[in-house]
Amino acid sequence: MTSRERWTVYPLLFLAIGLALRAATIPPADMEVDTIEAGRVVCGEIVVTSEDGTKLVHIGRVKGGGGGRIEISDRTGAEAVAFGTGPEGRDGTVEFFDADGQTTGLIDATTIEPAKP
Repeated sequence: MTSRERWTVYPLLFLAIGLALRAATIPPADMEVDTIEAGRVVCGEIVVTSEDGTKLVHIGRVKGGGGGRIEISDRTGAEAVAFGTGPEGRDGTVEFFDADGQTTGLIDATTIEPAKP
């Protein structure tokens, strides 16, 4: 093999090896797996869906800003119960919803008796 041929073949060989290793080590952006085991997960939100794509549980921020919120939906995807903080403060709330998504009940710091020290 001449020097000129080496200058053509070897860079192409290393390029091919590099591309093969990159594809094997970097997962795709939309990775789908059945199980992930981790000691700690840090993310912006978590959405749990059923087999047909209906949103069952959503864990994220409060609507309109504020702290965290957990929303649990029924089998049709309509929001049924929500736990979280109020948008203006730290007060925890539990909201109950009807089939149309309208609030039917609310438990917050003003509706329950404060704990005694």
